[in-house]
Amino acid sequence: MVKRVMAGPLKDFVVRMMTTVDVSAEDAATVADVLVAADLRGIDSHGVARLRRYVEGCKTGLMKPRPNIRIEHEGPCSAALDGDSGLGKVISRKAMGIAIAKAQASGVGVVSVRNSNHYGIAAYYSMMALEHDMIGLSMTNARARVAPTFARTGFYGTNPISVAIPAGEERPYVLDMATSVVPEGKLEVYNRLGKSMPEGWVVLEGDQPCLEPAQGLAMLRGERMGGILPLGGLGESHGGHKGYGLGLMVDILCGVMSGANWGPKINTVTSNNLGHFFAAMRVDLFQPVAEFKAEMDTMLRTLKAMPKADGHDRIFVHGEKEYEAHDRRSVEGIPLNPRVLDDLAKLANEQGVAFDL
Repeated sequence: MVKRVMAGPLKDFVVRMMTTVDVSAEDAATVADVLVAADLRGIDSHGVARLRRYVEGCKTGLMKPRPNIRIEHEGPCSAALDGDSGLGKVISRKAMGIAIAKAQASGVGVVSVRNSNHYGIAAYYSMMALEHDMIGLSMTNARARVAPTFARTGFYGTNPISVAIPAGEERPYVLDMATSVVPEGKLEVYNRLGKSMPEGWVVLEGDQPCLEPAQGLAMLRGERMGGILPLGGLGESHGGHKGYGLGLMVDILCGVMSGANWGPKINTVTSNNLGHFFAAMRVDLFQPVAEFKAEMDTMLRTLKAMPKADGHDRIFVHGEKEYEAHDRRSVEGIPLNPRVLDDLAKLANEQGVAFDL
């Protein structure tokens, strides 16, 4: 049975768990904020269900609980960060903060990151720019899971891109998308729910469609040949080569340009060395903020007023569903799957933390 838990107690639990592995209270609060933000926005694949990954990462040394995060190169509107194998969420929040500060001073701020780990939902960082009337950009590379067009196995990760753009009375435009048909975490969600996957998400060797999440997860563990398909699907008929191009672009900006690992070089056994890319840009470089926001409102309202397709009474703008999930779950609580709750309880017992959710 699904249990609903309020965001506050859930954050407190995550903080207590992370401090058991020598993460500072401040950094533990960042991890908690990013994880619970994902759950509040309805992105359950990247929420507290992944807490074990970070606790065990710190215990095994894959993730340093107290890294020396440092700027290696810096210009008026740019910085290159080395995350020293720390928690990706902590590194990324710092990196996006630097991008915003540089944009405040110079109009635009761009920051690359190397030697990092999984950073959670991409939109968390792009949305940091919104409160400063800026446009935010966030992207990361990941483990080799996606099969390039005409390849038999994965070469690069699901490599998400997020862009956040402020509006006035309307909700901001917040794009947060994997460059694959589906993110890796969705396979984990379907496996927890015992549901079959739609055809076109994952293929096994020889372009065999894969409908069972357990088989897909075995492929992700390297036990079977195959891969998640790029956005657009198999081959070129529906634009799979375009999704492949976007995913490779993310790997170039996040991996090659930052000096991080890329594609198959990412090894989660000894070191992730993931790369990220962040940018912030002031709207007032181009026009007064109030005018921009008013025009954004007009554009979004015009879009949503368009004639609707049969069987549909609404056109959604990117980010609307997540904002509405956040509003709803902030009041009703976050629904946690029994398997997630069971794993959290086991993890709490292992760490000697009271499980009081």
